[in-house]
Amino acid sequence: MYDLQKIREDFPILSREVHGRKLVYLDNAATTQKPLAVLDAMRQEYLNVNANVHRGVHYLSQQATMLHEQARERVRLFINARSSNEIVFTRGTTEAINLVAATFCQSQMKEGDEVLVTDMEHHSNIVPWQMQAQLRGIKVRHLPITDNGLLRLDLLDEYLNERTRLVSMAHVSNVLGTVNPVAEVVSKAHQMGIPVLVDAAQSAPHMTVDVQQLDCDFLAFSGHKLYGPTGIGVLYGREEWLDRLPPYQGGGEMISTVSWERTTYNELPFKFEAGTPDYVATHGLATAIDYVSSLGMDNIHAHEQALLSYCHQQLNNIPGLRILGPDTDIATVLHGSTRDKNNHIKPSSTVATEESSRIEPCSTVAKDAVVSFVVDGIHPLDMGTLLDQLGVAVRTGHHCAQPLLERLGLTSTVRASFALYNTDDEIDALVAALRRVIPMLQ
Repeated sequence: MYDLQKIREDFPILSREVHGRKLVYLDNAATTQKPLAVLDAMRQEYLNVNANVHRGVHYLSQQATMLHEQARERVRLFINARSSNEIVFTRGTTEAINLVAATFCQSQMKEGDEVLVTDMEHHSNIVPWQMQAQLRGIKVRHLPITDNGLLRLDLLDEYLNERTRLVSMAHVSNVLGTVNPVAEVVSKAHQMGIPVLVDAAQSAPHMTVDVQQLDCDFLAFSGHKLYGPTGIGVLYGREEWLDRLPPYQGGGEMISTVSWERTTYNELPFKFEAGTPDYVATHGLATAIDYVSSLGMDNIHAHEQALLSYCHQQLNNIPGLRILGPDTDIATVLHGSTRDKNNHIKPSSTVATEESSRIEPCSTVAKDAVVSFVVDGIHPLDMGTLLDQLGVAVRTGHHCAQPLLERLGLTSTVRASFALYNTDDEIDALVAALRRVIPMLQ
């Protein structure tokens, strides 16, 4: 059983009070809270196995190296990469995209070539390409979206052309929650010999992400959004592509030999990992992956889809409130009958048998774990500030996606985002708080 009460006990911060009220944490798209298993694993490594990796013959170094490389293999299994050579540790999604942007544009692009992104990208998947455009004279194009936040796939053939060298796109929008049809875009791009990079920062914590099924060439995600530590992330790269790209940074670990005349570079994946890695954080990330895998990614996804559906239902009853992005009616979601009186949901195997007529696979779900909204006549910052006083933590602002908000005619929104530990009661608390603060601000 997916036991919410037991799960919440793994996250002590959820029981604390803020401004004298019980914390309702709905800012999970920014970062998630960390389970005790992750905190304990990292503490134990610092206490018992702290030594630099790959460089020592002594016991502690060998143990630390083993944990570090076991973490790489754990990540490989989590996203179903073919080889651990395809798993590069970075500081997060942002650094991973910057790595690809710098090395790909340096070695594979020339003036006049194009990179295609979409209208719903995070700044981390816009600015690195713009920086390369300034350096190298390449062009950044963006595939439009519909008014309700879906990609204009009918325009894809027009935007992919003989000058396109790479497509870089979000799997899930951090503002709209839109789940993009990545496999479809990859298939179309590959027909023209164009590789695809997927920003999975908002999908890896919420659904099964299989790089072989997506058939993408690069994929990036962050540990801190996946219940792991900050400052650690992953770049998956198809091995043949990583072999073709030059190193990103120079220094220790990424070298094979160094002389005054010439430097040769290390094998994959170490060619892209200059300097001492955060080997304790990689162990923390592996532990976080173990944690979510023990719950089952399909179970997590079903739980969060139920929360999403319930939140839409409740917010739609508030006059003047407008939810952005796809409506949950586009996706078939679970709620109510899949939970018992203790707010437990059934395992995916049981759900698939008893509720098969009401479940769609992740690939057809149009929205995931994020609800952004605005209220007529009220600035989101004012609303977020008053919600905080009532113990409800949401995100307000442009969410590092200013071009998307400009496309929607907005400058900021309120965003509630869900995680595996959130409950219907917390959505009720959000709705009650909104009903209290909206009349105060109108």
